[in-house]
Amino acid sequence: MQAEPSTSDLADKARFASSIARQAGALALERFRTPVTIETKEDASPVTEADRAAESLLRREITRQYPEHGILGEEYGTSGSPEGSLWVVDPIDGTRSFITGWPIWGTLVAYLENGRPLVGAIDLPALGEHFVGITGDGATFRDSRGEEHPCRVRDVTRLDRARFYTTSPRYFGSTDRSAIDRLVDSAAVARFGGDCYGYLLLAAGHLDLVVESQLEPYDYMALVPVIEAAGGIITDWAGAPLTLASDGRVVAAATPALHAEARALLGG
Repeated sequence: MQAEPSTSDLADKARFASSIARQAGALALERFRTPVTIETKEDASPVTEADRAAESLLRREITRQYPEHGILGEEYGTSGSPEGSLWVVDPIDGTRSFITGWPIWGTLVAYLENGRPLVGAIDLPALGEHFVGITGDGATFRDSRGEEHPCRVRDVTRLDRARFYTTSPRYFGSTDRSAIDRLVDSAAVARFGGDCYGYLLLAAGHLDLVVESQLEPYDYMALVPVIEAAGGIITDWAGAPLTLASDGRVVAAATPALHAEARALLGG
């Protein structure tokens, strides 16, 4: 059985993840609001030359520093073994935001051991913001002035007092859409948009609940350590921990009570 990673080892991984997320984010930012080549992938989602360039940078730096580790990314799939030590990256989470000039997009880097996300770093280059979380060791937020703050969720236990976000109602099938409609009707505030940013606002204490579906591991793995280290809870709709094999339905909440109430409305 593999030993649990030490705090110092995870801190080293977090510094590395933070550094390469900033590098890749800066590379993508150079192409933001400029003419870029856009293609449509098999799943009908867009991809740009900026996505591919940023992921290539991430892969190159990970391979240089940790040649024995596996990598899973949105644009280039899996290299190496997904077992043991694995990096999961999304060069531009929010490509539709990127291509429409909206600054709410981020570069996500996660470090996993045996399928468990332990480190997450998210850079939001167009906003000048940066989040880092280490499971069991806290989460921090660096604002656009370069000042660092601890992340802590709000103590909201009831849906009728909660601020709720989801990226878009269009990302739910007909059955799931009715569940989202129930959340929208029940929450104190319901807003749409944001991709990864909604989860980060939850960790920073500005909103309380995020629910989505049709996500892939590179969409959520980096968010798990940030939310959990900030005191929140993030699972699939059934309440199980998120894994590489999860079905893409995610619920993140500030408190266990709010998480349970949301899951009840979702039918989880």
